Parts: sequence; structure tokens; C-alpha cells
Amino acid sequence: MTARERTVLVVDDAEDCLATLEVALQAVPGVAVLSARTAEQALQLLAYRAVDAVITDIHLPAMNGLEFIAGLRRESHLRALPIIVVSADPNPGGPRAALEAGADAYFAKPFSPGAVRKKVEELIHAR
Repeated sequence: MTARERTVLVVDDAEDCLATLEVALQAVPGVAVLSARTAEQALQLLAYRAVDAVITDIHLPAMNGLEFIAGLRRESHLRALPIIVVSADPNPGGPRAALEAGADAYFAKPFSPGAVRKKVEELIHAR
């Protein structure tokens, strides 16, 4: 990664998941973490703040994660934004649906924070 600070937006309504991902990502030098509990709150943040990657759950209040991802992919300036899904979706088609919506990676809960951190670093570096 370059010397400039990178920002990762984590979108999840579960406080424990937000906290776990924040701790995992703060271990990466030069990475700042923003968090949102809803897709709508995340969209408000994205309206005025550039981020380098998004991690989102599928099951969110109101707008779900798949709708959120698809909406991001419709925005020309966000099409290349790395998006990772971390979800406890019981639907066996969940990973495929997330990738079809535009996610770059999918991790099932319970997840390995180290594996998610590694994927974030990989996607940010590739960008």
C-alpha cells in the first residue's frame, strides 16, 4: 500500500461484527475505518467521503446488502470500489447472489478476521 491513508467503510448492524472488523483492519498500517449500521447511513457517508473499500453484511435493516452493492455498482465513480461481503446469510445461494450483485469477495460468518484483512489489503493494493 502507498503511504497515504486508506479508508475502509464497514456496514453492519451487529455491533460485535463491527468491532471485530475494526480491530482487524486497524492492525493494517495506514488504514482508517469508518462504520455504518445501515446501507442508508453508508450512502450518506459515501456522498461526501471517498473510501478505498467497503465491507458489508447482506442482512441490514431497510435496504439490504445486495441492493446496496447493486446501487454502488450503478454509480460510475464507485464501479471499481472493492466490496467484500461478510454475512451469516443461511441461503446457500447467498455467496453467488453477492458476487452477481457486484461484490468482489464473500466471507461467511463466523469468519476469520485475518482472512478478511488479507483480502482487503489485496483488493486495495490491486486498485
